Amino acid sequence: FNRAQQDSFLPVMEDGTVVLVGATTENPSFELNAALLSRARVLVFHSLGEESISKLMARAEETEGRALPLDDEARAMLIRMSDGDGRASLTLAEEVWRAAKPGEVFDPEGLQRIVQRRAPIYDKGQDGHYNLISALHKSVRGSDPDAALYYLARMFDAGEDPLYLGRRLVRMAMEDIGLADPQALVVANAAKDAYDYLGSPEGELAFAEATVYLATAPKSNAVYNAFKAATRAAKEHGSLLPPKHILNAPTKLMKEEDYGAGYRYDHDEPDAFSGQDYFPEKMGRQTFYDPPERGFERDIRKRLDYWAKLRKERE
Repeated sequence: FNRAQQDSFLPVMEDGTVVLVGATTENPSFELNAALLSRARVLVFHSLGEESISKLMARAEETEGRALPLDDEARAMLIRMSDGDGRASLTLAEEVWRAAKPGEVFDPEGLQRIVQRRAPIYDKGQDGHYNLISALHKSVRGSDPDAALYYLARMFDAGEDPLYLGRRLVRMAMEDIGLADPQALVVANAAKDAYDYLGSPEGELAFAEATVYLATAPKSNAVYNAFKAATRAAKEHGSLLPPKHILNAPTKLMKEEDYGAGYRYDHDEPDAFSGQDYFPEKMGRQTFYDPPERGFERDIRKRLDYWAKLRKERE
């Protein structure tokens, strides 16, 4: 159902010639263009709750004229295994009836032996994929290792690409922890490498360790924000020439143009700090990086404050 095909419905939907009724397991906002969606009413069918599944099973028992041969715990397990899908619950019930011998009643262990677990609702390109990765990322950002492990396990269980998970853990380390704990990026990369080396299922533990490490690490987005601010400044100010004293002068002409003139070699200065201005003259000194008083950035803040003090003294 491509864009051209969708556009062909617009005029006949507008004048009422056609009443379009459609059903899909996909998210319409991903699959349909905005023009078509604006002329339609979208009804969302949610998964059934446990109470509704229980009613369906009771109705099936009434229709069959016999009770499901399950104890209370096994019945509750069967409802959970349906995962909100009414058709799946009836299919599972049929499997139980077929497998039961006269007078036999299954407990949870027996139930697991006779029925196949329904595959989780998960579409790696759409809602299920994005919902769970969002939940994982925000659980890590929110310093909740238990919730983060839960969503990581769900994604593995649903068959998510391990490389994608590895990339996201690396991204979390950079965006949400940064230099508050520089080791976070090392741990995330090491987890990816460990998975590549071990494979599944052993390699999944490396991702679990990295997830817990990231979730319990001190959080900071200072570098993330600093780089965004620096990028905006680079676009706003254009191709300004850096100050000449920090430019290289490999030719006679460049030396005549004062490239490199007045440069002070920091290692020869007191405290190995010259306090020179490195920004373009027309731009003036800027502050992009503002580290918080958390984790390793607490030490970085002290250094920046110390250098600011020296710079002011040497003006």
